[in-house]
Amino acid sequence: MDSLSEILNRFSMNAEVFFSGNLCGIQAFGGNQEGGGSLHLLKSGTLAFINDEGHKIVLERPSVIFIPRMFKHRIITNESEGADLVCANIHYGDGLTNPLANALPKFLYFELDSSNLMGQSAEWIFSEAFEDRCGRQPMIDRLSDIFLIQVLRHVLDEGTVTHGLMAGLSHPQLSRALTAMHHEPQAHWTLEALAAEASMSRSKFAELFREVIGQTPGDYITEWRVAMAQGLLKKNKPVGLVANEVGYENGSALARVFRKKTGLSPREWLEKIRNSG
Repeated sequence: MDSLSEILNRFSMNAEVFFSGNLCGIQAFGGNQEGGGSLHLLKSGTLAFINDEGHKIVLERPSVIFIPRMFKHRIITNESEGADLVCANIHYGDGLTNPLANALPKFLYFELDSSNLMGQSAEWIFSEAFEDRCGRQPMIDRLSDIFLIQVLRHVLDEGTVTHGLMAGLSHPQLSRALTAMHHEPQAHWTLEALAAEASMSRSKFAELFREVIGQTPGDYITEWRVAMAQGLLKKNKPVGLVANEVGYENGSALARVFRKKTGLSPREWLEKIRNSG
């Protein structure tokens, strides 16, 4: 299994369309939502997108704006003509940590081209969103899920991101080591074993991994295991069993690493998540 599929299987990412139609004037987004992201697809018209730091982009052709981690932003359109838009919230089902969301820039935007699969997926969303057919809402939600995967593929194929996990997944050698770690987090991953997966020398692998991913292989596998543990804990699996599944000898070993990364024990973290929900 490729590494993108591995991550998507372990960490859910789902879209929920909340608006489709003609938007006129100024609309603010992101004021109340935490822990998710946002997706805006422009079908026609002109819009200005302004983020919380005042950065402005103007889009005049069919385009997508993907915000992996929600922040306050505004969309401004012409008062008289407006712009035809589909807007969706992105939900990450496994808690506060999603490796893909954390590996992407603050926001991404692309023009949509009907000659490629991402553009064709958008055209299908527009077709469903702007017609009143039975089953419309679940259809556009599921199509938006597919569209998200197309966006992630585009990021990988085009090398849009040059640092972090997505850059590592784009690298022909590092991606093999990442895929191995993601697929078998419980394995005893030494630097030598990971370098062998990447068909590189130990020193070259360690240097390249840190340069591209931004942390050591040891730190990365620890963070991956903690993120996986969070998802398993939310499924009410016992701490000891979770520890074994993510590569630790027992619950105490997992708890030490978990507290170091999150400031809480697994049980304290789970209680906090439940109370906040």
